[in-house]
Amino acid sequence: MAPNVTLSPAQARAIRLNSLLLAPKLAAPPKDPAEVVSWFGAMQAQDLSSGKWSFGIRLPGSTEADIDAAINAGQALRTWPMRSTVHFVPPKDARWMLELMGPRVLTGAARRRATIGLTDEDANRAPDILAEALTGGRQLSRKDCIAALSEAGLSTAGQHAYHLLWYSSQIGVTCMGPLQDGEQMFVLLDEWVDSPNSPSREEGLAIMALRYFRSHGPSSRADFAGWTGLTAADTKLAIAGAGADLVEVSVSGAPMYLAADALAVLDDPATVRTTTSTAAARALPGFDEFLLGIKDRSLVLEPEHKQAIIPGNNGIFQPTLVTGGKVTGTWRRKVSKTTVKLTATTLTDVPASQRKGLEGSLRSFAAYLGRTAEISWAGDY
Repeated sequence: MAPNVTLSPAQARAIRLNSLLLAPKLAAPPKDPAEVVSWFGAMQAQDLSSGKWSFGIRLPGSTEADIDAAINAGQALRTWPMRSTVHFVPPKDARWMLELMGPRVLTGAARRRATIGLTDEDANRAPDILAEALTGGRQLSRKDCIAALSEAGLSTAGQHAYHLLWYSSQIGVTCMGPLQDGEQMFVLLDEWVDSPNSPSREEGLAIMALRYFRSHGPSSRADFAGWTGLTAADTKLAIAGAGADLVEVSVSGAPMYLAADALAVLDDPATVRTTTSTAAARALPGFDEFLLGIKDRSLVLEPEHKQAIIPGNNGIFQPTLVTGGKVTGTWRRKVSKTTVKLTATTLTDVPASQRKGLEGSLRSFAAYLGRTAEISWAGDY
């Protein structure tokens, strides 16, 4: 059945900002990191500092210390739930998410080991070694985990160490837990998380679809498949399983999905205009769901700006400036004891009012770090 609602790009961006918890006014703003990560289901966390600011920017007035405390309290868990990529996830959902989306990743693990010269035997020993080292609530740094593996006779040279740590978490033995001196410790998943959730496979697929489209919608089936790494068949089952909680719309002729209640955002005629307001300007981290959670980024990123955001197409995303629901610049930081120097670069013409909003967002970042902002503009468009 063809979608019976057609959205303009501007309307789609307005709804998506709301879905991503980045709109100026939210009907029910989240209160803490636990609510944020539960809304998303999973949040990019390849870089820990970026992942923490993804929480901070969605919790106005919060500090990095607040986010650290929430992580230490078990409000968000960091592991490799899908696509062999580190994400924050709701702790009680970590195990079933690994079981649902991990098998496709694990099928390629043997090929990866052959490439880097690591034996299957050593890989299969690693989880047992780490389990013994961590049992009883012990917490080990990455360095100490590697030392334990080496002392047991495993090779940790080159890419071996990362693969062994990843594999132990990918199969649900370990995960990253509390922070010590800014570094996340490895712990046993079953000891860190009490009474995990255990939906059926069909229920899990439906949960992933609902969480994805309510937090990224409107977005496409291909976006969802790219985000989860699920097969086309499972993607179809997941969307069908979400049932009436999702609706299909058309954006620029392309079918997309969103939460059934998300269209209510457009009931206020001023909603779309707010995406271009000063209040909607955002200084986002490099690894944020705003860009990384979507496969087709054409709605929010002009093709000519891609190189500035992903230099060399190497997978390293620059922190972005967002105005009007679109990427319009980049920013970088240099942190000292009491200040943070913030350099903003526009990629297109940014009106003075929106520039003022971006400076406000940059100052919020400085306050989040407990420092004073020193803002400058470079390479002005």
